[in-house]
Parts: sequence; C-alpha cells; structure tokens
Amino acid sequence: MRACARASIEEMVMTPLRQRMLDALILRGMALRTQESYIDAVARLARHYKRSPDTLSAEEVQGYLLYLLRDRQRSRSTVNQYGCAFRFLYGTVLGFDGEAFHIPLGIAPQRLPEILSREEIARLFAVTTRLAPRTFLMLAYATGLRLSELLHLRVADIDSHADRMCIRVVQGKGGKDRYVPLEQDALGLLRAWWHSAHPRTWLFASPDGSRPISDTSPQKWYQAARADAGITKRGGIHTLRHCYATHLLEAGADLYSLSQWLGHRHVSTTARYLHLARPDVPDGARRDPLKLLAALPPIPPTPSIH
Repeated sequence: MRACARASIEEMVMTPLRQRMLDALILRGMALRTQESYIDAVARLARHYKRSPDTLSAEEVQGYLLYLLRDRQRSRSTVNQYGCAFRFLYGTVLGFDGEAFHIPLGIAPQRLPEILSREEIARLFAVTTRLAPRTFLMLAYATGLRLSELLHLRVADIDSHADRMCIRVVQGKGGKDRYVPLEQDALGLLRAWWHSAHPRTWLFASPDGSRPISDTSPQKWYQAARADAGITKRGGIHTLRHCYATHLLEAGADLYSLSQWLGHRHVSTTARYLHLARPDVPDGARRDPLKLLAALPPIPPTPSIH
C-alpha cells in the first residue's frame, strides 16, 4: 500500500511548486499519509481557483476555507487539516510571513468517543462470520493498533517467544517504532490466521500478496458487523482502539504503560480515557488486564476461512 501511495503522490506532482512542497515534507520526515493529504489539499485549492497556489492572496485562501465550511459542509477538523496544509505551503515552502499571510485555524469541538461495552464487542465479533474480517477486528481490539499500523503489520513483526510476546510496530504515527504486548489469546488468534491464510510478508495482504489490503476493507468490515450486531453507537474501526484503551484502564493498567503501547507522544493524550473508564468492571477483567479477548462474554467458535 505504501508503494502505491508513493506512486499516487508522484503522479500528482506535475509542477515545480508541488515538487518543492513534497521535497519539504519528506525533508521534515512527515508521514506518508500527511504528505498525501497536504498535497491533495493544495491541489484542490488550485483546482478551485484554476490558478497556481503561489498566485493566490491570503483572502482567497481564507475564502476557500469558508467555502469548505459553509458550502461543502465539511467538519471543522477537516477544514483545519486543509488550513495546516496551506500554512505549510505558504509559510514553510514559500516563506511568506505568517502575520501578513494569515491562515486561521478554528477550534474544533472536542467530542469523547462512544465506547462499546464488552457485550457489544462480543456481539460484533460473533456476527463476523468470515475469518479475515473477524481476525482483523479482534486483533484491532486486542492490541489497540491504529488502522494504518494494522494494515502494515508483517509476519516478521510478531514475536511469539515466551519471554517476549509482543508486536513490533514499525514507523507508527510520528515516525516512531514501538512494542505492544501480545497476550496468549491474541497470539492464538494470529496462529489460527497464519495456518489458514499462510501470509508471507504482510499479515493481511492483497490477493496477489504484494502489498497490504486497502484501508477501505476493514472499515467496511467494521460497519457491516456493527449493523449486523445492532450496535447504534457511532464511529468506525478506530472505536476498537478507544475500547482497548478504556477497558485496559478499567482493568487496572497504569496510564504511563498504556501511553507507550498506544504510541502517544504525551501522557496527557492518554489521560482523556480516564473520563471514559468506569470503576464497576467485571471481576474477570481485573485478573489480567491485557487479556481483553478472554474477558469478553463467550462468542461462537472461529469460522473457516471461506
């Protein structure tokens, strides 16, 4: 997938300005997804005005952000992402003064995620009848990895030695490697998947095995399972990461360790889950916090791969 994403960026870069912006993003170690989103935002700005972005005024750039908010009904957080891309272009790449060429960012509303109960998570897995979606969703909950991190998991990233038992996340968000503990129940899940699918490089690969699956498939798997399970709480597959963090805190995991496992830069980011944790968790969940799958209500046996 990363190779394909790189190709898509290079196809977009048809002007010297875009090349300069891409070079600046790469030089500063920006993640590939950030490179893509920034380049795409600037390309959309240019198409909107049918002019090169370096000929636009600050008022025109602000007008485009207003257009996204008012006419296109984009969320405040989405518009802020565009604003960050434009600040990078005009401030970092073109060297315009931030005061003279002002690009405002609004305060995005801070909403707490809706957390699934353990019973809802068990129902979610129970209605997922195909092995690939079921394994992916269960692993998302059992490890708390981001979607992009799950997609780029390699067979070699799984350490099953008894004195290690962890997943190595290579170049996660912020360009950082980290290790995430792997419990026996999650390892058993991975072993069942390996024996059925025989992945070679990527744990969840495209049909020809040359690259990871696209990010659209897991989102569709989650939404389909959510609908089939009768779950009305909002959110996509990232909900399972929120559930991982909240349920670990409820079971007694310490905040600092959880912050490291989630790959957060600041413990304060992890601390928001304290507002979601409930003290009255099942006794079984407290016996071994990391055994999230084992603490779920019983679910049907794993189906076949077909």
